[in-house]
Amino acid sequence: MIHFEWPWLILALPAPILIRWLIPANTPVEQAALRVPFLEDFVIAESKTVSQNKQWPLLIALIAWILLVFSCMRPQWLGEPIEQAVSGRDLMLAVDLSGSMEEQDFILKKKQVDRLTATKYVAGQFIKRRIGDRLGLILFGTQAYLQTPLTFDRTTVTTLLNESAIGLAGESTAIGDAIGLAVKRLRKQQANSRVLVLLTDGANTAGEVSPLKAAELAADNDLKIYTIGIGADEMIVRSFFGSRKVNPSRDLDEKTLIAIAEKTGGRYFRAKNTKELNQIYQLLDELEPVEKEKQYFRPKTELYHWPLAIAFILAGIISISRLSRM
Repeated sequence: MIHFEWPWLILALPAPILIRWLIPANTPVEQAALRVPFLEDFVIAESKTVSQNKQWPLLIALIAWILLVFSCMRPQWLGEPIEQAVSGRDLMLAVDLSGSMEEQDFILKKKQVDRLTATKYVAGQFIKRRIGDRLGLILFGTQAYLQTPLTFDRTTVTTLLNESAIGLAGESTAIGDAIGLAVKRLRKQQANSRVLVLLTDGANTAGEVSPLKAAELAADNDLKIYTIGIGADEMIVRSFFGSRKVNPSRDLDEKTLIAIAEKTGGRYFRAKNTKELNQIYQLLDELEPVEKEKQYFRPKTELYHWPLAIAFILAGIISISRLSRM
């Protein structure tokens, strides 16, 4: 069906008549140089010729004006309604960018990589699968800041996650502030659709709000938090004096992460390698969606350029005809 974006512009259709009525044409008075008894015959014949010559340009100008007004009303062709896939879940990702995330204790595609690189790869795959969810991204270190507000644009969220860098938000870890920021951004959304996935490899060492206090605030606002502790629990370190085993995740505060998840009705996951991290995100894929009213989208095709082009062609014809008379 045809739809007009600005139908009220049809009121401009009688504008030429109003202008003609308010500003009458100035008809020049011509006197004959030679007076003859039958001058009236010349005047009648000339007036008939002039009236015939003026009729067709006036008709074309009228059609051009109607087409111009029709074009200004911005006609559009509306297609059939298309149902959009909307699950109703508002899911925020909070990713740790503190200095400890540069620890290279993960294997990705047979190469040793740091924790953030592994997180970007696995979380990127997770984001691509979240069709119908509104996703947001919080990055935190010494401070927490919103990198991407809630959006259906999964490509933008993935791109901005991949552009993040270790130390961008500071070297420390403000888990409580990250949770507090998520609560602030999600509190106005539907109560039973708020989810935060928080990934960190350490303990809270910065920020103004303690993690447990922030978890209580999240629980009061119906925000469910899934926490992920990332980092291997054993790593071989080679030095001049030989090889030795170390625990690169010794600073991981699992007790606090478990408490955060339990307070908010979520779960705590432990990712010691890339495979486990991927399995965790696959489990998160099984979260039950919250049903919302179906949303529909009607594709629009602009049509204004067709009447506008015809109006310009008709105006050109009138201009050429006037120039040919000169």
